[in-house]
Amino acid sequence: MEEKERPSFEEALKQLESIVEQLESPEITLEDSVKLYEKGMELSKQCNEVLHQAELKIEQVNNRQDQD
Repeated sequence: MEEKERPSFEEALKQLESIVEQLESPEITLEDSVKLYEKGMELSKQCNEVLHQAELKIEQVNNRQDQD
């Protein structure tokens, strides 16, 4: 997924919630389930990357504060 195509963290989280709701539907086909699962995994990976970057930034700020 290109950087330009990536939704914000909040948008990705909303999309993940929507995917979960769709996957819980008894009418969903196996093919659609697999497609939604793949999309959900991509969004999950993106969210994890964003969270990891935020964690690193927080650690850097904390380290700077500790050095002062």
